[in-house]
Amino acid sequence: MALVEVEAVGKSYPRRAGLRTEQRAVVEDVSFTIEAGETLGLVGESGSGKTTVARMILGLVKPTQGTVRVDGVDVATASRAELKALRRQMQPVFQDPFEALNPRMKVLEIVTEPLRIHDLWNSTTIRMAAEGCGREAVRLEATTLLRQVGLDEPALGRYPHEFSGGQRQRINIARALALRPKLLILDEPVSALDVSVGAQIVNLLRELQREHGLTYLFISHSMPLVRYLCARIAVMERGRLVEIGEAETLCAAPREAYTQRLLAATPELPTPAAGMA
Repeated sequence: MALVEVEAVGKSYPRRAGLRTEQRAVVEDVSFTIEAGETLGLVGESGSGKTTVARMILGLVKPTQGTVRVDGVDVATASRAELKALRRQMQPVFQDPFEALNPRMKVLEIVTEPLRIHDLWNSTTIRMAAEGCGREAVRLEATTLLRQVGLDEPALGRYPHEFSGGQRQRINIARALALRPKLLILDEPVSALDVSVGAQIVNLLRELQREHGLTYLFISHSMPLVRYLCARIAVMERGRLVEIGEAETLCAAPREAYTQRLLAATPELPTPAAGMA
């Protein structure tokens, strides 16, 4: 069974049209699956509905029609307890590494915050550890998470503004890994970064997937990037899924004119491996 199953999903929002209120569809009849351990790229221009689909998978938005299942659980109809348990299995990594971190929290508190939210460690334990007088287990866990993303223990006592954009995105990824999730939803995770820094983050994601058996939904507007990282690519245009297939096949011989335009509009990037130099 696939880890993620999206079946005929749609999402509409009300809008005023003169004296009437009508429904405006932002996603229509979208279906795809993501197998465990796979990376699916969801690509399209801004406004194509990619982020709305991601939010429905995360349970942040309920679909107007259709079904989203993660690990066999219907996200829209899950109870509060079921949804909380499900959210331990799926974590987002946001686009903007500058806005995604609380500037008033030190890195130790940031990367262990999911453990507190999900009652795996209480807030007192984490606060004491942050003040340097508490449980070493918390600090050890945070150190382990940071080292997985290429940062060292001294970072735990620093604030987000003391880091570069690439380092902040590494902290975001460390926080996402805290609950040992099965699924990461990566919403344009390198678009706010320089090309070389973004290449390093992409290579980090590949390494983490190999080490932890992670499943990725990678959202992007860059066809060369998803071609490099993803096994399959799903192309969205104006809320609809217009094409889906194996990455190399789809990029070499796209069927849809819209996919052809996306490929033509995005220049080839330096290979992410080169960005590690």
